[in-house]
Amino acid sequence: MSSNWLSQLAPDHAPAPPTAWPPAPGWWGVAVLSLIAIILLVRWLRDPQRAARRAALEELQRIRTSDGDGAAVARAIENLLRRYALTVFGRHNVAKLTGEAWLQFVTAEGGEKLAGHVGRSMLSTAFGNQSTDDRDQWAAGAEGFIKRAATRRGQRRRP
Repeated sequence: MSSNWLSQLAPDHAPAPPTAWPPAPGWWGVAVLSLIAIILLVRWLRDPQRAARRAALEELQRIRTSDGDGAAVARAIENLLRRYALTVFGRHNVAKLTGEAWLQFVTAEGGEKLAGHVGRSMLSTAFGNQSTDDRDQWAAGAEGFIKRAATRRGQRRRP
């Protein structure tokens, strides 16, 4: 064998440095998934029912911390419940409800704490001459209604 065999090999050269473009297929997948996640996040944040629920809960908190008398608090909570129900369930389903039918509707849609005496005392304090002050129970029932009404509506809509 000849001692010159190494000189017959091709000259040394390094491969070309890797480029940043085009990215590997895995990075394309990450980009597509990120774009989908951003679109879903924006849609979730801009959901009108979520915004209405958040605004209603903020108003309920303001009512809870107010220093109004029992009748003013009862009227404010009743008004809030009515407006929220109109927003979530529509005028056709809610506007005609009064008295006991209204309380049954609120109870069935998530405001279980307003069932019975508590709900009747709220209505009679708001619109009558009774002056009970169960504002903590009224607020708890209203909070339950606001938090559960939209989800129950969505569950009912599905076949």
